[in-house]
Amino acid sequence: MTRILLFLATNAAILVVISLTFHILGIEGLLQSNQVDLNLNALLVMSAVIGFSGSLLSLFISKWMAKRSMGVHVIESPATSTENWLVNTVRRQAEQAGIGMPEVGIFNSPEPNAFATGWNRNNALVAVSAGLLQHMNQDEVEAVLAHEVSHVANGDMVTLALIQGVVNTFVVFLSRVIGHVVGRVVFKTERGYGPAYYITAIVAELVLAFLASAIVMWFSRRREYRADAGGAQLAGRGKIISALQRLQSMHEPHALPDQFAAFGIAGGLGDGLKRLFMSHPPLNERIAALQAQG
Repeated sequence: MTRILLFLATNAAILVVISLTFHILGIEGLLQSNQVDLNLNALLVMSAVIGFSGSLLSLFISKWMAKRSMGVHVIESPATSTENWLVNTVRRQAEQAGIGMPEVGIFNSPEPNAFATGWNRNNALVAVSAGLLQHMNQDEVEAVLAHEVSHVANGDMVTLALIQGVVNTFVVFLSRVIGHVVGRVVFKTERGYGPAYYITAIVAELVLAFLASAIVMWFSRRREYRADAGGAQLAGRGKIISALQRLQSMHEPHALPDQFAAFGIAGGLGDGLKRLFMSHPPLNERIAALQAQG
C-alpha cells in the first residue's frame, strides 16, 4: 500500500509540473488564440483517471484472470509427490523472501514456462506449466520458482501496473490535445467535436500507445534482471543459470498471454527495433549477467 501511495503522489506531482510547464511555455494561450477551448488541467485529471483505472483494474483481477485464461489448477491439497514438493519449495522461498505464501498452481501447456501474478506481494499466484515439470530437473524447477517468487517479493506486478498507468495517462492526454488542435486549427471546427477530432485522436492514441509500450517493456526487462538476481539468492546462482540454459537449448519458448508475459520466466527472441518491445532480455544476456556476478 505504501508503494502505491508514494507512486500516486509522485505522479500527481508530475501532473502539476506538466500543467505549470504548459502555462509557462504559453501553450494554453496558444490553443485559446486558435479557438481551442481546452482546459488542460481538467484534461490532465481526466486522463489520469482513465489511464490508471484500466491498469489498476487489470492488476486487481490478475489472479482471477490468470486462473481462468490459463486454466491454472491451484494446488490446495497436494495429490502427488511433485505437487507436495512444489508447495513446500514455494513456501520455503516465500519465507526466505519475507512475503506471504503465494497460491501455487500448474497450467496445462507442453511448453516450459511459468509466471507470477497478483495485486499484493502477500496475496500472489505462482504457476508453472506441465511442460516445465517434464523438461527440467528438480534443481532447475526450483530456480524457476525462485525467479517467480522474486518477482512477487520485488512488487513487480504493482510497479509495472503503475508505470502502465502513467504511460496511459500521457497517451490519453496528448492524443486529446492533438485531436483538438487538428480539429480546431487545421479543419476550423468552430464548436463541438467534428469528425477530424475523433479520427485524429483515435489515430494519435494508437500511435502513441504503440510507442509508449517501449517504455513499459524497458522497465520490464530491467526487472527481469533483478528477478534473476533474487532467484539466484533464493535457489543458487548455478541452478538459475542452468534453468536459463535449458530454456535457451529449447530455442524459442512458448509465449504467455500479453498480460502475464512480463512475469514469466521465458522471453522471446528479437533484434533491432523488435528488442524495444520485448518484455524479457535475450536469454544469453541474462545468463551473462548472472555469470558476471561471480
